[in-house]
Amino acid sequence: MTSLSRELVFLILQFLDEEKFKETVHKLEQESGFYFNIKYFEDEVLNGNWDEVERYLGGFTKVDDNRYSMKIFFEIRKQKYLEALDKHDRSKAVEILVKDLKVFASFNEELFKEITQLLTLENFRENEQLSKYGDTKSARQIMLAELKKLIEANPLFRDKLQFPSLKTSRLRTLINQSLNWQHQLCKNPRPNPDIKTLFVDHSCGQPNGARAPSPANSPLLGSMPKPGGFPPLGAHGPFQPAPTPVPPLAGWMSNPPAITHPAVSGGAIGFGTPTNPAVLLKHPRTPTTGNPGMDYPSGDSDHISKRTRPVGMSEEMNLPVNMLPVTYPQSHNYQQDDFHKAVARTLSQGSAPMSMDFHPLQQTLLLVGTNVGDIGLWDVGTKERLVVRNFKVWDLGKCTMTLQAALVKDPAVSVNRIIWSPDGTLFGVAYSRHIVQIYSYNGGDDIRQHLEIDAHVGGVNDIAFAHPNKQLCIITCGDDKTIKVWEATSGAKQFTFEGHEAPVYSVCPHYKENIQFIFSTALDGKIKAWLYDNLGSRVDYDAPGHWCTTMAYSADGSRLFSCGTSKDGESHLVEWNESEGAVKRTYQGFRKRSMGVVQFDTTRNRFLAAGDEFMIKIWDMDSTGLLTTIDADGGLTASPRIRFNKEGTLLAVSTADNGIKILANADGLRLLRTLENRSFDASRNASEAVTKRQMQLQQAVQELVLRQL
Repeated sequence: MTSLSRELVFLILQFLDEEKFKETVHKLEQESGFYFNIKYFEDEVLNGNWDEVERYLGGFTKVDDNRYSMKIFFEIRKQKYLEALDKHDRSKAVEILVKDLKVFASFNEELFKEITQLLTLENFRENEQLSKYGDTKSARQIMLAELKKLIEANPLFRDKLQFPSLKTSRLRTLINQSLNWQHQLCKNPRPNPDIKTLFVDHSCGQPNGARAPSPANSPLLGSMPKPGGFPPLGAHGPFQPAPTPVPPLAGWMSNPPAITHPAVSGGAIGFGTPTNPAVLLKHPRTPTTGNPGMDYPSGDSDHISKRTRPVGMSEEMNLPVNMLPVTYPQSHNYQQDDFHKAVARTLSQGSAPMSMDFHPLQQTLLLVGTNVGDIGLWDVGTKERLVVRNFKVWDLGKCTMTLQAALVKDPAVSVNRIIWSPDGTLFGVAYSRHIVQIYSYNGGDDIRQHLEIDAHVGGVNDIAFAHPNKQLCIITCGDDKTIKVWEATSGAKQFTFEGHEAPVYSVCPHYKENIQFIFSTALDGKIKAWLYDNLGSRVDYDAPGHWCTTMAYSADGSRLFSCGTSKDGESHLVEWNESEGAVKRTYQGFRKRSMGVVQFDTTRNRFLAAGDEFMIKIWDMDSTGLLTTIDADGGLTASPRIRFNKEGTLLAVSTADNGIKILANADGLRLLRTLENRSFDASRNASEAVTKRQMQLQQAVQELVLRQL
């Protein structure tokens, strides 16, 4: 069977499960042999449905396939035999012995004889090896645990225990895309197509006059967009009676759009997962929430919390589907050593931390930017603050008159973001007033002024470093609704990306398959993607929450996450399916109304963390349920700032008393103890050297006095 046919089976399995065709689902699982539903298998074993257990297993393996398979079938049949004996059903036990267990006699004749002798006992527990056999329920549970180990170890089940990650109702979505595509090809497309069958291709009939007025809704595909709202993206929405076809998003690398922001339409349909990074984040399916006119006070600086989202957001339109997702069990092994429960350091910053970042190479070096514009550099290993700098414009004469006037009127400045360059030789600071400052770092407490850029009109909301064309660049975004790219050596501006209709809140540069790009998020909830050219954004869709959203990749760059808070305080932490542009996983555990804009971070390609409800909440990347919470012995802000070091051993978190707590897991504690021992040894050696020198001087003085006498 081809790869596409195999994927089609998975789509059908998902559809059948959503439509509650339970028996058919498991029949197809068994007949195709593509997916072994361990949850279904568990239920059948615990219920003692032995015929169904073996029938289901038979789709994946036979008794004599390998030693694991033989052991699996033997344990099942032995349990069935013992249960018959326990019920004193001798005839049933004999039948099982002859029909089911005799096959194992050729492999172990002595064992078969011993099993046969159990028929002669009044209670098989008289056999020493079975003396601890309890009741039927507990025996099945013990056997099931053994069966699961055997199945996981059996190579025939490899790659069959995990269901592929699919967007909800994927088959329906593909059909919807196909119908949209067919409708676009109609010579005379009607505004309200009448779809009565899927058995033949759709085609609108010849109109008998002028087109009918556009209806308020489509009977098959949901409501049409409201006037003034943004048009739906892609083919997930209802048919669009647009006369001019739009190039599909899947081709945005090879065929860049001629206009700045094309509306994305349906492209070529296929079952395979696209490998071209050009198909990043195509078709979002995130609901709009919240009142667009309502302001929500955040924990961020005032220039963010005062903004309002433009009115007129579009509603998402999709096929009516059963939204209950297929759930597939996962097993995780966690140890308390994995979590950052220990408060290893408490640092007094003096003003509220707004942004923090650990050095990419020196794991205990922490940058901090505060709400009054201060920056600090801490060595958390020694608890020493190496550097503190108050905000100061380095060359006011080179700044725009707009900035000079703004600073005269109100000199208050906050740090919005502070971040190291990838090699740790530079770090950048984005301020709430126009400018970014770039420092060079030469080790220890040696930081030097490198670049000052009057980057944006209004606040600079985010800053990042990237290497397009193998050249280090600085990326900024701001209140002026633009993203800008600057050369990191000279500060020369290379690109200005325009297209957002609201202040740009964050940027996330990344690369895949040698393609460099930038994601940006704005305060109207829009996410866009840009290449390093002047051809405009390549995607345009809604982020969950529709307000302050940040995006980040896992450490290995393979998984994309975003975290955002809406104006009414609803927070969303999600993983994206890049190839589909859809939310792949939504993590649960936020309060209904967060008390600020929630910040998040990732670590070790395994965990997600977010600051909410005066604590840190931790998720496993592969599971939507909240894994654990950390209160750091109390004293945290409502929505604390958080930052992991690059190895994931330390976690910095802001406190309500303008300080920072450094939390550590077991590896982090060992790292800090090692540094403490080195510091102690160095101090002791220095002290011993000073003492030795003093003793030598004292002895020399005494000898001099004696000679004079």
